Parts: sequence; C-alpha cells; structure tokens
Amino acid sequence: MADASTAAPDAATVLEAHSPATGEVLGSVTTTRPRDVAEVVRGAAAVQRLWAQLRIRDRARYMERAAQAVIDETAEIAELLCREQGRPRAEVELMEILPAVETLQWLAEAGPKILAGEKAHVSRVLRPLTRARWSYEPLGVVGVIGPATEPFATPLGDVAVALMAGNGVVLKPSPHACLAGERIARVFARAGLPEGLLRIAHGHADVGGALVDAPVAQIRFTGSLLAGRDVNEACARGLKRSVLELGGKDAAIVCADANVDRAAHGAVWGAFANAGQSGGSIERVFVLREVADRFLRGVLDATAALRVGDPRDHATQIGPLVGGERAARVRELLEDAVGSGATLHTGGSAAVEGLSGAFVAPAVLTGVTPQMRMWREEVPGPVLSITVVDSEEEAIAGANDCDLGLGASVWTADKYKGQRIARQLRVGMVWMNDHLVARSAPQIPWGGVQGSGIGRARGAIALRTCAEPKVVTWDPPRGRPFFWFPYDEQVARAARAIAEARSRREPDRDRALRQGALPAGRVALRVARTLRNR
Repeated sequence: MADASTAAPDAATVLEAHSPATGEVLGSVTTTRPRDVAEVVRGAAAVQRLWAQLRIRDRARYMERAAQAVIDETAEIAELLCREQGRPRAEVELMEILPAVETLQWLAEAGPKILAGEKAHVSRVLRPLTRARWSYEPLGVVGVIGPATEPFATPLGDVAVALMAGNGVVLKPSPHACLAGERIARVFARAGLPEGLLRIAHGHADVGGALVDAPVAQIRFTGSLLAGRDVNEACARGLKRSVLELGGKDAAIVCADANVDRAAHGAVWGAFANAGQSGGSIERVFVLREVADRFLRGVLDATAALRVGDPRDHATQIGPLVGGERAARVRELLEDAVGSGATLHTGGSAAVEGLSGAFVAPAVLTGVTPQMRMWREEVPGPVLSITVVDSEEEAIAGANDCDLGLGASVWTADKYKGQRIARQLRVGMVWMNDHLVARSAPQIPWGGVQGSGIGRARGAIALRTCAEPKVVTWDPPRGRPFFWFPYDEQVARAARAIAEARSRREPDRDRALRQGALPAGRVALRVARTLRNR
C-alpha cells in the first residue's frame, strides 16, 4: 500500500481543495512541514532498497495492476478531476485517464526490454579476452513535483517511470490538485505497491523547495520557467539530476498547401483544449497570406461554436482556469496587446451564470507584433494570436523568435517540406498536421529546448534517465595484458605498429607490417608465457 502520511498535523497544516468552477470545498489533506520532508525521503529510501532487488519483469506487473486500478476507478477519477481541476468531463477521460492507462501499460510491456542492459563490444586490439555489459541500476529516491493544470496523467507518468526503474518516489502534488495526488497514491496502493515506497508530501512552494533540498537522487519537475530555474539551480548545487518540463509558447505554421479546414479546427483544439493551460498549447499561428482569410474565418467559426461553462456538463468545451491569478494575467496581456494596436476578434473575460470561477472565453487576436508582451510571454489561458506572413522563411523566423522551445506544428500537404521546416524550428517536438501528439503517447519523448526545460518526460529515454548505467567487465583470471608493467621498447613499438595498422593510408599499413611485426610477435610471446603460469 502506498503511504500518503507525512508529519503530524498542527492547526496550520490543513490544505483544502476547492472547485475552480464553484469555489466549493471538495476535501482536505494534511500538509507536510518543510522540516519533515527529509525524513519522508529517508522513509521511502528504506523501502526502496528492497524494491530495487526485484526483477524488472516483476516491477512491470505492478504497472499492469496500476493500469487496471485506473480503469476500475475511471468514473471516480473523472469526477474528481472534473471538479478539482475544472476540465470538461470528456477531456478528462481523453487527456488524463486514457494517457495514464497507456503509460502504465506501455511501461509494463516495454519497460523490461528498455532496462535490460546490453553487451558492450570491446575492441579486441587491446582487450582480446575482455567481455563487458552494462545494466541500469536504480538511482534511489526520486522527487516528483506535479502541475496544477494536468494533475493526474503527468505526475502519474513521472511516478510510474521512476518506480519502474527501481526507485522510491516522493510526490508533491500541486496545492491546487492535492486530491488528484491522493488518487495517484491510491492507484498504486491498489496495485499492491510496497507500503512506504511512494509517499506524498503536500504543501506549497516551501515544501517543494524542501523536497529539492532533501536527499533525493533526482527531481522531476513540471511547472513555470521561473520556478524551474530555481529548481535547476538547487539541483546543480547539490549535484542532483533534474528533469524539467517548463513552459512553452508553441507556434503553428500553416502553409499555402495546407488543408485549411483541418488546420483551423486543429489550431482551435490545440489552443483552447484544457482552457489553453496544457503544456504545449498553441499560442501563435503563422499563416501564409494565400490562405490567411480562409484560415481566420475557419478559426473564428470554430471558436464561436465552443461553449464556456460548468465542466460537469457534457456540452461544455471550456471550463474555468485553475486560479483567479491566471485569469488576471490573461486579461493583463490582452489589454496590453489591444492597447498597443492588436485586434481582438472574439473572447476575453466571461461570466457563467451560477458559477463563481475564473472563466475566460477563447480569445483570437490578429496584429500582434514583436514589441508587444503577448508576442514573447507565455499566456496561461485560451488565447491565440494569428500572424499573416508572406513566406515560409518568415514563418520560421517568427516561430523561432522566442526564448521558449517546447513544441510546434506544421500544417502542409507536402511531407518533405514539413520535414524541412521541422529541422529549422528550435523546439523539442514538431508535429505535422496535428498538435500535442506526444502528450498522450508514452512511447514518444516529451520535452523542449531553451527555456522550455531539460531532459525528457516520456519514452525510453525518460525511463533510462531514472537509472544509472553500470558497467561490469570480465577477464580470465590467468595471464597479464601486454600493456601492464614493465614497459620497454618492444611494447612501445608494438603499440605504434597496431595504431599504424589501423590507418586508412596504405603506406602506413605497410610500414606497420615491416617495422612492427617483430616487436608485436615478441610481445605476444611474452603474454603467452604468462598464460602458462598460474
């Protein structure tokens, strides 16, 4: 059973979960005092030593059972996430629960092979009898700091990757999604995970900071650029590994040969799903002038059809933002853009009858310029700016004119042109004729470049970064290699002959044969004599 306990409560350590749509209290948890976080980590470490001894295929069975636990509790989890995070019910099912199941099942199926290690083929020139292989050893305890906007599938994936690699885990959920964090613990408890291997540390930024400073081997963080920078600096001081999934300002490039209807609907979904709060949401579109008018009409028509409202209503597409500060930030950036000359075609602050949440109707702008804050700053809500360009080169330059490099999409009928554009984009992921593909595909690495993070959160590379490669070699216990002491002229001449024999130039190889055959033979005879002696 997973352990969600931490420190003894006091009067100031209760964290309440509120619905972002209604403000009602959904439940509460006991927070962890920052000074107790290190002890929580040490408790997980004590259990991890036994967990690490399990065969990889045995750990995979826990992932299978965790996937089944998610399936069995789908209705309850969906209801909780819909109420606590404010995401529409259908979107919770599609973008939180299904990716969680996919991730756990993929780890169960592919994890043992990925972590199996492999033989290393050592050069027979210097090491004729050496055999080598490497394995992937657990790091110890991994700290996971989860986001508010995607509170289930994202942290669950980080937890599962760390566990599959043989580590213990301390998870600090977002204070806006503490009940989702409890459900992650419950999923693994139902899977039979050893008690205390996964522990939950609830709280605010001070608890997250204490987790980073605690004796963890790695931090896997999802959050803002500013917070991620602090996490990375702290990890660097402690010589700890870090995987950072930070903000993005994803761009879409719509080429003249694109299927305009598909591109318009894809841009609307990529920009406004999860009320524009997903990591990798489209914020900017660069559309070629030849199709710009049709594209803008398509975007506005598709946006007008979206319903902002109660996320529990199946007819709702856009729920509330996670917190009021996000809505205030969106309003601030919209006012700055419009005041500087941009055109707001639709959207902005919205009120929903009977609900007190921070609702923002999907906003579409044109005329945003590099001088405006909207051009460069990440927008934490459903806002899409559309810029008309005269060439693909101009679109690429605009997309790259940003310090964030998470993902981008290219909308074109020409696969090879799309690949050419993708190579020129300074981002970690490029999707053609779709967006956010890798978010729900655990087989594909997820992550960005520049200010969008360090490392990758999914795929085989993520699993291996939760482990330490360990090399083990074997040499027969008899004899001595020729390069051991004592040195003499014969050894030096033999070594030079070996190097020249590997030359690409024929004269070098001829010289190695003429001048090195005798020294090499004498050295080989010396080695042979040592093999006869025990």
